Amino acid sequence: MIEAMKFGQEEFPVTLPDELIAAQLEPNKIELEEMSVAERVRKALRNPIDSEPLNKLVKPGESVCIIISDVTRRWQSPETYIPILVEELESAGIKDDDILIISATGTHRRQTVEEHMGLVTKEVYDRIKVVDHVCTDEDELRYVGTTSHGTPVWLDKRALDCDHIILTGGVVYHFMAGFGGGRKSILPGISGRETIMKNHNLALNPGLGSGTNPESRSANLSDSNPVHADMMEACAMAKPTFLINVVVNDNQEIIGAFAGNWITAHKAACDMVDKMYGVPVKEKTPLVIASAGGYPKDLNFYQTVKTLCNALEIVEDKGTIILVTKSNEGFGNEDTRKQIADYPTLLDREKALRADFSIGSYIGYLFAQTAENYNLIAVTGIPQEQFGTSKIHAVSTLDEALELSRKLNGGRDLRATLMPHGANTLPKF
Repeated sequence: MIEAMKFGQEEFPVTLPDELIAAQLEPNKIELEEMSVAERVRKALRNPIDSEPLNKLVKPGESVCIIISDVTRRWQSPETYIPILVEELESAGIKDDDILIISATGTHRRQTVEEHMGLVTKEVYDRIKVVDHVCTDEDELRYVGTTSHGTPVWLDKRALDCDHIILTGGVVYHFMAGFGGGRKSILPGISGRETIMKNHNLALNPGLGSGTNPESRSANLSDSNPVHADMMEACAMAKPTFLINVVVNDNQEIIGAFAGNWITAHKAACDMVDKMYGVPVKEKTPLVIASAGGYPKDLNFYQTVKTLCNALEIVEDKGTIILVTKSNEGFGNEDTRKQIADYPTLLDREKALRADFSIGSYIGYLFAQTAENYNLIAVTGIPQEQFGTSKIHAVSTLDEALELSRKLNGGRDLRATLMPHGANTLPKF
């Protein structure tokens, strides 16, 4: 049965004949053991991967830094597993005064007391010191080395001054680093701005005019992905003692927890994400119709980059991509909007991106670059004029998008792949 494409809190039927539908991609169903989140976390902590349990790794009197994600990653529900991790440390004889929690803000803003409490619970906040990393505070940074990619690694010295560093976070596909979680707690999490900018620029090919590096993409954890490889080297310099990462489902419920060695426990979490959302496909098609998944996944255009990157994996060269994203909140990021709308040429966009890299700018550049190389049609609430100088076509319904696709492709319908859960389904050959 052909699934409708969600658009905010509405949906659009796909009005193409069945014979033109090459595939409809859906997440894989996996068997899960019935247990609560707390039970999953405790089981992971007591059965660590390639590591001794925490109570064998830490000793009374030693200091421990727990690195947590910031409020932009609240979907991980850290308030459910941080108290259990603290409890585990205390059972090993670590006192509250010897624990420091650093929020891995990367280049993000500082957080409020209420936001800190939300991340770790009020009970933990009242007992344990919680601070934000500030990537521009040079007094709190320490140089620890340079990676083989030439990235000077400056890290938060408050973490380095502790006897142990524990990484926490959630794992999802990441359109630059392959997967989130793991080493990202260190870079970009607690790195200096120079370190972060140098690392993120590795998502671009060397040399102005060469655009994005195709190896910096979702699910690629090989050394061919320079963003990931660079992060791994930086993380190794911090020498993490332990890691706990979680995996969530479409409803942002924790369904997997993995603890132990910072490399292999993270890889186990990545494998679970891949098992759920890596969807086998047989062919690329000239048309891909992909929905970001409706509200709240399509609140803004910025969030739709996951859907774009997944669609790019299965569209033919110079093909047509239709993105269904209501984007009631507009672009969602000023850097993204500026990259899409304000520069006269793609080369001008790239110059600006290389000079002052940000994730928002990179996302905007990806959209603009895609519109140069493919027919990119957005079914969205954002009016055409707001897309400025980019070649992105904006329409308000899926039927309008299909009609425009016909015009752009000589009046004919194209063989299509449907991605009703485009943000979460990664086509894999």
